Amino acid sequence: MTRPASESWTLPWMGLGLSSNLSASDVPHPYRLLDTAPGLFDFVEYSAPIALEEARAQATLFPEMWRRRADVPVLFHPVHLNLYGPELEPASALSQLDEHAKAVGSPWVGNDVGWWHAGGQPFPGYLYVTPPFNEAGLRDCAAHALHIQAGLSVPLVVENPAVLATRGGLHALDFMAKLHARTGLPLLLDLGHLFSHQLSAGLPLRSGLDGFPLDQVVEIHLAGGVVTRRGPRSFYVDDHTQPVREELFELLAEVLPRCTRLRAVTFEGDGHPPEVALASLRRLRALVPKESRPPLEIPASREPVPALKAESRPWVLFDVGHGVTPAAEDEDPEGSRADRDFRLAVVAEQLDKDWPLTRLLLAATPADLESFTRSREYRALFDGLGKSLSHAFASWARKRVMASASDGLAAALSLEMMLPHAFLQAPPAPAPGQVALAEDVRLGSFPADLTELVFATRALRRHLTGRAWACGAMEVSGLEALAQVAARPGPGPWRFAIRRRAQGFEVVTLPPGVADGLWALGDGPLPVGDVPPAALAEGQGRGLLRRG
Repeated sequence: MTRPASESWTLPWMGLGLSSNLSASDVPHPYRLLDTAPGLFDFVEYSAPIALEEARAQATLFPEMWRRRADVPVLFHPVHLNLYGPELEPASALSQLDEHAKAVGSPWVGNDVGWWHAGGQPFPGYLYVTPPFNEAGLRDCAAHALHIQAGLSVPLVVENPAVLATRGGLHALDFMAKLHARTGLPLLLDLGHLFSHQLSAGLPLRSGLDGFPLDQVVEIHLAGGVVTRRGPRSFYVDDHTQPVREELFELLAEVLPRCTRLRAVTFEGDGHPPEVALASLRRLRALVPKESRPPLEIPASREPVPALKAESRPWVLFDVGHGVTPAAEDEDPEGSRADRDFRLAVVAEQLDKDWPLTRLLLAATPADLESFTRSREYRALFDGLGKSLSHAFASWARKRVMASASDGLAAALSLEMMLPHAFLQAPPAPAPGQVALAEDVRLGSFPADLTELVFATRALRRHLTGRAWACGAMEVSGLEALAQVAARPGPGPWRFAIRRRAQGFEVVTLPPGVADGLWALGDGPLPVGDVPPAALAEGQGRGLLRRG
C-alpha cells in the first residue's frame, strides 16, 4: 500500500471551482463557460471512473480537461469509492485511484462518506447509503477512510454525507469531527448535506457549527436542492440540477472567514444552463475573489488501518431503503420512508431512460416499484450477479409479462428490447445533393402497431403530472387507461423512427405515408429528388434528416 513519504502534505490554493461529470453533452460545459467569462472560476472538480483509462474512454470531455489542466487545474472527486459498507475497496482499485490522481495533478481526492456501490454496481443514480451516526458507523467509516488513504499518495478529504433518515444519535458534524479525530484526514464541508441533516433532525441550520473543527475544512461544496415537507417533518433532497437555496449562500458567507485552512470552494452546478450557472458563479466570485495564496502544509495521516467489523449493518439499511424491510421504531421510520421514496423515484427515473413504456405499464406505482427493488433480479445486481439495472428490470419484467399472459404488455416489452439494436451500425453520411437519416435517428419496424400506446404514455404522463401539481398527489388510478390501450395494439407491420437521446431511446411515431416515404433511407443516403416531398418536409421539420 502507498503511504505518504513525508510527514506532511502540501495543499495549493485552488480558489473557486465548478464541478463536472466530464460529459460534452452535459450543461454547463465548464470550458466553454470559462472561455465566455475568463476568470469566472479557477478550477474544475470532476467525477469520473476511478481507472484512468476507463475515464479516458467514457468521459467525452476528458481530452479537453487533459489538454487544459496546466491552465485550469482539476480536483478528482470520484463517486465510485466506498467510505462505508460491508467490504473495503480492493487494492487494485486504490492503485488505479492513486495513478489517476497523480496523472491529472489532483492535489487531493474528496468523497462523500457513504456506501456507493456493491458487487461492481453503483447504486442507482449514485444514491449512496448514509452510515448511522453512532460508534459502529464511525468505526466502519474510519476503517474505510484509512484503508483508502493507505493506498493514496495524496490526501483523502472526507465529506459529510446527505441525510434523510437520522440514525445513530450523533449530530452529523459531531460524527465528522470524530471521524477527523480518528483518521487525521482533512474535511470537506458540504453545506447542502449539512442542511439535509438539520432539517431532518428538526435543528436550526447553524446547529453544531460552534463545536465543529472548521479549521480542518479544506474544501466547501455548494449545490442545489429541494426542501419537501411530509407532515410535521421537512427534508432536503440533494439535487444538483436545482437552484441553490438562499440559506446556503448566507451560510457560506458566514463560515468562509472561520475556515482558516480553506483551499477550495466548489459550486456543484450540474445541470444548470450556462446563463444560470453564470449568475451563481458571479455571486460566488464576490465571496471567493480570484487571488493567489501560499501553499498550506498539513500533517499527513499516519493512523494504522483498523479491521472492518461491519457492526453498523449496511445491508440492513440497504433493505430498509429499498422497501424490503421496515425501519425499526428507534431508527427514524418517517425519515426512512422519505429515503425509500427518494430511492424509488431515482430508480424510476433511471428505468424510464430505457423502458418508458414498460416501466409505466408494470411499475408505475410505489408498490410495483418496490416489487422490483425487493426482487431477486434487483438484489443480484449488488451481489455481483447482474449486468446492469436495465438488464435486471428486463428479467423482472419478462416474468411479470409471462405471468400476465397479456399480448399488449409483451409487445411493449419486445419493442423496447429491440430499440438499441437499431444503432449497431452507423449509416454513411450523405454526399452533396443527397439526404440521409440524421446521425441519431434510425428506422424501425414492428409486427404490431403501438402508435396509440406511445402517444397514450406521453399524454398520460403530462396529465397526471399536471394533476399532481394541482392536488398534491399522483392519481395512479388513471393508469388503468394505459392498460386498456396496451391491450389493443393495431395490426402491423408498423413503421416508425427511433431517436437516440443522450440517455435512452425515443420512439417517434409518424403520420400515414411518411414512414413509408422515408423507409428507403434505411439502406443509406438517396438523392433529394428520390424522397417523396411530404416525407422530406416532415422528416426535415422534425429533425429526422440531414442533407449532404
